[in-house]
Amino acid sequence: MTPRAALERGLDDLALALPADAADRLLAYVELLTKWNRTYNLTAIRDPLEMIGLHLLDSLAVLAHLPVTDGGALADVGSGAGLPGIPLAIARQEWRLTLNDSNQKKAAFLRQAAIELGLRNVEVHEGRAEQWRPAALFQVVISRAFADLGEFIAKCRHLVVPGGILAAMKGAAPAALEAGCDVVKLQVPLLDAQRHLVRCRVGG
Repeated sequence: MTPRAALERGLDDLALALPADAADRLLAYVELLTKWNRTYNLTAIRDPLEMIGLHLLDSLAVLAHLPVTDGGALADVGSGAGLPGIPLAIARQEWRLTLNDSNQKKAAFLRQAAIELGLRNVEVHEGRAEQWRPAALFQVVISRAFADLGEFIAKCRHLVVPGGILAAMKGAAPAALEAGCDVVKLQVPLLDAQRHLVRCRVGG
């Protein structure tokens, strides 16, 4: 199966309404990731076909569970190679996304990816999440990078508007949840692994 065929099959399974150019942009992102990976080691996944399920569809599976309004703002903290932020930005061009990473090389990749993919709804913030003081807070802050849910909440709750959501992408569901959190079980096409989204409401 080609990466395009795998992506089209996965998007059909997710039943997402995406912009007309979304599939082309998503595949261009995979090409960019493959190219930069040779030098920057952005992700352990090297095979473009594997990237479709493990990166693109995994990121897009959370879309229906993120309460971001049109024109609303989302931050992807510890974005690394741009996951899930870049696929979300391609899928929802009416959202405003800020990709955050403290690693200089990864932040450089994120800036270049936003330029090459024509993502006018994306900004990049380089620095540690706990030290970040954005001019405007976010409706949703999401991350695939934090291993510990409590640490994610402690370091990122100041980035969210009152009543907003901290969303943590996980493999297995956490054994214990913080107050104000719920868990959504995700079905990711082409991926034979557990995936969950933990959503925690902040104040409000």
